[in-house]
Amino acid sequence: MAETPPDRAATPAEAEAEAVISLGGNVGDVRKTLARAIALLCEDGTVRLLARSSDYRTPPWGDENQPDFVNACILVATTLAPRALLARMQAVERTLGRDRTRERRWGPRTADLDLIDYDGRTIAEPDLVLPHLAALARAFVIVPLGEIAPDRILAGVPLREALGRLDVRGILRLEDAVR
Repeated sequence: MAETPPDRAATPAEAEAEAVISLGGNVGDVRKTLARAIALLCEDGTVRLLARSSDYRTPPWGDENQPDFVNACILVATTLAPRALLARMQAVERTLGRDRTRERRWGPRTADLDLIDYDGRTIAEPDLVLPHLAALARAFVIVPLGEIAPDRILAGVPLREALGRLDVRGILRLEDAVR
């Protein structure tokens, strides 16, 4: 697949692009924080929620000496270009108290929003890689995404196949997601 410039938004004929966003956190009332993150993303109309997974309690990844995370995935339609959507997501993280300059890698955080896929485009730049290839190795992304888009293909891999390769022990679907 050819690489697409990350500053190009959906064309007028396309109107909107579909994007996958993973959300998570493990500091504070995370379920309310995730709901607020979604509301903030969608507040100006350039991002529209199409589907939201349940919330899942997941073991920490990378640095295991911290509280469990709560993770979810959303499908959105957006008129923003990939880089503009990423900037919006990072602004939402900051609004919710995330300070990337003070946190440790894979450490505790109030909110973590990752752009997983943007209309199936391939982008490879130092600060933006799509699709998010590490997502295929992370059950905390694939399990919630599989709930809302079980037939989706990410980086040429069907989600069902990716899920079959992952250790999903310790992942618990939480009832009554705050929406």
